Amino acid sequence: MNKTAVITGGTKGIGKSLVKVFAKEGFEIVTNSRNTKELLELQKEVESETGNTIHIYQANFEFKEQVLAFGDFIEQTLPQVNVLINNAGIFLPGESTKEEEGVYEKEIAINLSAPYYLVRKLLHLLEKSKDAYIFNMCSTASITSHTNGGSYSISKYGLLGFTKVLRQELKHSKIGVTALMPGATLTNSWAETDLPPERFMKSDDIAQFVLTAWKTRTHTVLEEIVMRPYLGDI
Repeated sequence: MNKTAVITGGTKGIGKSLVKVFAKEGFEIVTNSRNTKELLELQKEVESETGNTIHIYQANFEFKEQVLAFGDFIEQTLPQVNVLINNAGIFLPGESTKEEEGVYEKEIAINLSAPYYLVRKLLHLLEKSKDAYIFNMCSTASITSHTNGGSYSISKYGLLGFTKVLRQELKHSKIGVTALMPGATLTNSWAETDLPPERFMKSDDIAQFVLTAWKTRTHTVLEEIVMRPYLGDI
């Protein structure tokens, strides 16, 4: 039986790198995005490169019912889940006291509530695996308040708290739990920047760190992985 990985938000940035890295490692992948065209392009690209199966599902994680529908799809598609990577997220810049109405609700829904719902939905499939692992894509904004971070930081602080809770709750079930906390990474979130590419981390490097953490799972859990560019935060 192939090892399986559920990677949310898999069509761009870190998510796409994660899909490729785990597919090359031999995993059968399930991923989602809001954009069906991008999902189909990803599926064609990764399957042609690796020969591994990529299952795709269109879902907007702003809405609980779509998160749960994605969970239903996974239950119908996979017999078990070896790796769950809650990667999907959104960054809307602004100060918490000045940002527009609805920004807080949207970032909490996508960055915090969606991982919470998905873990609860898929726990029984993770428990079927003898080497299950959950990675939550937190951020350096989970531990450091960034200017113009607003509700993004609030949501990522919350996700780190959820990850710590899961680590305690699931350790006796032999399910590894890791908080991933990358700093500035060259993704679409920085599309408008004038900074040079070398000032950022590469999404492929982060994906490799995640794979390395998974490979240490037999006796060791890397509870928190903080990653920053060589020159530090931006």
